[in-house]
Amino acid sequence: MPDQTDEKIELPEVDLEAAAAAQAGTGSTPPPVEDVLEALKDVVDPELGINVVDLGLIYGVTVDDSSTAIIDMTLTSAACPLTDVIEDQTRMSLEGLVNDFRINWVWMPPWGPEKITDDGRDQLRALGFNV
Repeated sequence: MPDQTDEKIELPEVDLEAAAAAQAGTGSTPPPVEDVLEALKDVVDPELGINVVDLGLIYGVTVDDSSTAIIDMTLTSAACPLTDVIEDQTRMSLEGLVNDFRINWVWMPPWGPEKITDDGRDQLRALGFNV
């Protein structure tokens, strides 16, 4: 008969709620909107070469409890054929920051040059545009 002892093995405590959140990919706290906006500065309008934030194309950003970014974005023209390029760049810029994103393409109010930030104007001037 094998020798049995009354040894106890100490197991580490496990935070089941945190483990479930990690498994679900939700993390504990969604990132601030400011962090999402900063990341979106890596998304460059393919025609103008300026980021979508400084061009004034971002009309609003929210991040829900499941860390999904909802982005209200417009384009300089409703006929722009490059939405796929912008969506791909958005995906890459937000990777690791949020769990998912959705772009709501909005057309009202229409975009105009008055929406360009001061930084965007400086960038456009550096490219030879008169703004």
